[in-house]
Amino acid sequence: MILSPEEVRARKRRNLWIALGLVAFIVLVFTTTVLRLQQNQADERALLESQANGAARVVK
Repeated sequence: MILSPEEVRARKRRNLWIALGLVAFIVLVFTTTVLRLQQNQADERALLESQANGAARVVK
């Protein structure tokens, strides 16, 4: 089946928007993952510090 030039342009435009949508989704997932990892690390550090401070208080 041969497409008209207008149909080819429409297909290319549609494919471009699909590609941009996929890239935006990948960026969103990556950013969310990085932010959650950073927050988990901060929470872990805070927990370890609070445990260390609690142990130091018991010893005193």
